[in-house]
Amino acid sequence: MYDRMKFDWHTHTTYSHGKGSVEDNVLEARRKGLASVAITDHGPGHFGYGFRRRDIPAMRRDIDEMNKKYDDIKVYMSVEANIINPSGMLDVKPEEFKYYDFVIAGYHFGTLGENPASSLVLHARNLAGTRTHHFSDALIEKNTQMVVASLRANRIRTLTHPGDKGKVDLDAVFKACEETGTWLEISNRHKQLTVEEIRMAMKYNVQFILGSDAHVPQKVGECDIALARVREAGLEPERIVNLI
Repeated sequence: MYDRMKFDWHTHTTYSHGKGSVEDNVLEARRKGLASVAITDHGPGHFGYGFRRRDIPAMRRDIDEMNKKYDDIKVYMSVEANIINPSGMLDVKPEEFKYYDFVIAGYHFGTLGENPASSLVLHARNLAGTRTHHFSDALIEKNTQMVVASLRANRIRTLTHPGDKGKVDLDAVFKACEETGTWLEISNRHKQLTVEEIRMAMKYNVQFILGSDAHVPQKVGECDIALARVREAGLEPERIVNLI
């Protein structure tokens, strides 16, 4: 009872820096009895492992082919867009949203955004903070404003691993998710949301989603680590959109 995913809407393939193809992820999702799976490769603004915009038609063809080939699972084309711009704009442009069934987003190192010099400074400060476990109030405020602006400016389905690579005011972020109807990810790959953070988020009228963030096909549909935190936090299963 309540021990596995109904669907997994956070998986990566070789289009970014995953290790399997679209079909590899689909086959694993079918093997695990998932109703649907989303291919959410990293957005094109990531200079290390974002997919190339010119690959979008090929990605769509691959996914359309999977939906024709397998009638027992729905395959969605999505993207894990990068949050980096203070304006709230993602590395997926507003006119590009039409290419995707939905968009998920999170903050990652490796994107330059509207002001490359400012972005590099921000990444450096956040990277140092993750290593020293010290973030200044000014940096937390900057990170928070960036995430909240992106939530309000875009139709983001899921906020992925909030606070993982840059500390934020989680109450402000959770409030913005409540206002925008954005789901909060409980990641099986990252430590976010932690047990304490889940309990904080439970105070808000938000829904949660389990995400494998699979980078190899074998991890598609995996949620045991995330579920352990869910149980410890006491989160009601009914608030998790993909739990059965």
